[in-house]
Amino acid sequence: MYTPKDFLVDDLPTLHADMQRNSFAALVTLTSSGLVATHLPILLDPDRGTFGTILGHVSRANLQWQHTDPATEALLIFNGPDTYVTPNWYPAKQETHRVVPTWNYAAIHAYGPITFFDDPTRLREIVTRLTDLHESTFPSPWKVTDAPANYIDGQLKAIVGFELPISRVEGKRKFNQNRSAADQTGVVQGLRSLNDPTKSHVADFMQSLTEKSKPE
Repeated sequence: MYTPKDFLVDDLPTLHADMQRNSFAALVTLTSSGLVATHLPILLDPDRGTFGTILGHVSRANLQWQHTDPATEALLIFNGPDTYVTPNWYPAKQETHRVVPTWNYAAIHAYGPITFFDDPTRLREIVTRLTDLHESTFPSPWKVTDAPANYIDGQLKAIVGFELPISRVEGKRKFNQNRSAADQTGVVQGLRSLNDPTKSHVADFMQSLTEKSKPE
């Protein structure tokens, strides 16, 4: 991933936190038919391996797991907040007019060798952990054990698990860090003026980055 130094994120705990926060990722692998991608939720075990280990599952009917080249690294792409940025929000526009549109975004690329498996015990652990994680915010969380055991056994036969120990990870946060403080503030104010929850989320994220970068 092309990452100028202003946008580079290489702090592993920060990368792990962002991967866990934005845990719906795209799994990209090389197959006999070329590159194939599947969008799926993942689990991260941050303390397994040098850079952590990623776990997940795909449908057994998804031939990606059968055709993936085991000798080639797989890639998981995590996307964070993003938005279009108009030059009209830059105070510099009024001063020089030397401005152009851009797109602000965050992304993480995690690479590593991938192994697929269909052991029912390991699969049950993965789906149970995923369920518990995403049900935890509900007042009455649904549990895998709420369903009949034979039904879950049948569902497990319809999926294939994967494990990817991360061999390298790249992080990028592109949020106008290469522009003046005034231009960054202009973008934050412009995003808030749209009264759009998604845009406001990006503005909040930009504001948090600015505050973290201030000297203590």
